[in-house]
Amino acid sequence: MNAIGVSEYGPIENLKSQQLPLPPKPSGRQLVVQIKGTSVNPIDIKVRNGTYDDAPDFYERVKPATLEAQNLHVMGYDGAGVVTQAGPDVRYYKPGDEVYFLGNVVGQGCYAEYTTVDERHAGRKPRSLAWAEAAAMPLTWATAYESIVARLGVQKNERAGILIINGGGGMGSIACQLARRYLQLPVVVTTASRPETESFSREMGATHVVNHREDIVQQIQDLMQKGDIPADIPLKYAFITSRTEQYFQPIGDILAPFGKVCSIVQAKFDMYGSQFMSKSLTFVWCWLGSGPYHHYYNDETEKHHEWYEELADLLDDGKIKCHLKRRAKLTLENIRDAHGAIESGSMVGKYGLGTEEEGEGTPFQ
Repeated sequence: MNAIGVSEYGPIENLKSQQLPLPPKPSGRQLVVQIKGTSVNPIDIKVRNGTYDDAPDFYERVKPATLEAQNLHVMGYDGAGVVTQAGPDVRYYKPGDEVYFLGNVVGQGCYAEYTTVDERHAGRKPRSLAWAEAAAMPLTWATAYESIVARLGVQKNERAGILIINGGGGMGSIACQLARRYLQLPVVVTTASRPETESFSREMGATHVVNHREDIVQQIQDLMQKGDIPADIPLKYAFITSRTEQYFQPIGDILAPFGKVCSIVQAKFDMYGSQFMSKSLTFVWCWLGSGPYHHYYNDETEKHHEWYEELADLLDDGKIKCHLKRRAKLTLENIRDAHGAIESGSMVGKYGLGTEEEGEGTPFQ
């Protein structure tokens, strides 16, 4: 099969197309899936650069899989495609089923014609979405759900507000929908600095948008003083999807006492001198791979599958919208373009790629 990856970590130019052996026969609850779509996330860029550090032993853990694949590390942690084989313990799927899924963080990813997936990280593909659209959903939705619902403990219809950092990005835009349309929070404040990101953030459900290039503490305090954020709705939660260090102190000033903060961005910072202790604030991390990476110890093993099944209904019913803003054929040239778009910091929403998208080139080459 053809696959796209790197033999040497580094710049975009290191991405290449190469032939690899087909995945082995699946065992346990594994599926072999023929890839029809994938999308690119910030994790792809960090892994390609050799700088991914959310887990200190990540490259050590993934090395055996890359060596088996002729020293090629295939990225891609979102996918959609057709099941071709199912392991002996698979419960939910059979060959021929269409699925969307979270890629294997310590194995080979979705920039390949075929990949191996744990069925616990898959759901049935939404009928209403094209392959590239479906592949844009798994990583961001599950990360937002695990962060906001599981880690922060936000309840449906709660009389509380949330601040989401970087509302125009792929992660922030789906978190905004989850907070406003799924959980139905009355106040969803996001940060954005350009007209297109502010507009997109509001389209995704933000009730208020503040400019992160200016003083966000003063902007939010102004909204509160004017009554735009009602006095009886505490700004109780914050979700950081960009630059934890930059936003840690301001969030301590903004959040109501006994509030909670979740970040998905690795960082070094000092809590001393912040309002976190005086307000008894809670800070938590969320890394979507924690369960499988640590062998599901102290984790609910079926939760991602359940979330994806529910999300398929939400998408098909129009209650949640796909946040894909750019799409292209799944080729080496376009994978490189997607990496460049995310590295530039100008990307709005998600960048998805599919084997059936229009355009020049042969998929995976």
